[in-house]
Amino acid sequence: MNAELILRVRHGLVEYFHSLGRRDIPSENPEPRDITDWEGQTSLCKRIDHTLLKPQATAVDVCELCDEAMEYDFASVCVNPVWVEVAAKRLENSSVAVCTVIGFPLGATLPQVKAYEARQALEQGAREVDMVINIGALLGGNYQLVYEDIKAVVEAVKGEALVKVIIESGLLSEEKKIAACILASAAGADFVKTSTGFSGGGATVEDVVLMRTVVGNTAQVKASGGIRDYPGAMAMIRAGADRLGTSSGVTIARGEREASV
Repeated sequence: MNAELILRVRHGLVEYFHSLGRRDIPSENPEPRDITDWEGQTSLCKRIDHTLLKPQATAVDVCELCDEAMEYDFASVCVNPVWVEVAAKRLENSSVAVCTVIGFPLGATLPQVKAYEARQALEQGAREVDMVINIGALLGGNYQLVYEDIKAVVEAVKGEALVKVIIESGLLSEEKKIAACILASAAGADFVKTSTGFSGGGATVEDVVLMRTVVGNTAQVKASGGIRDYPGAMAMIRAGADRLGTSSGVTIARGEREASV
């Protein structure tokens, strides 16, 4: 892992914010997290966000998703905002959380719109929100806007919901991936997440390792995009992913059962 590159990107961000009279970015890399016994600490199913984000999804589909999540005891269901209330009612009195997406899938909406979307989702029963960063601002070097965009959502939910920040890793250079993770962590995000699954590319072991290294003990990592079976899921867990976003949760859970026989 290129520790020098991570530190160089961090120092560049510190200087950038200093030039604006701000001190939002910590100057030192965070302490690493020990993942020696990562795969044994939490059941695989409790690491899965059972996901349905297709535009053609219906209320019936969402209810089926929720029923599967309860059967396999997944961490959450992840649905589009219009289905949050339906999912919350279906999952009432269960241990499965409702997750939704914000600024999805492009991330190209205004910070105040993302904040409003997050508040509405919270009121309707969401307890986790996966927001897409302003990718164009990141690529253009407008790091203040990227930071404020994330901060707006973090403040909108005020600790009542987990905030996962989707960096869309498939569109970014290594330096921009590092910068996105540093900004998300500094803005108070609970997770950094690899991708939407809508912009090409998906989670890779290399990206999970990089993101895990950058955020250290300040945030968790969600791998999403292209995780379709048990071996693929375990590869992400062993790389340091805390959560997996996948529409193949049932297949993965069944694969785990078969592997344990």
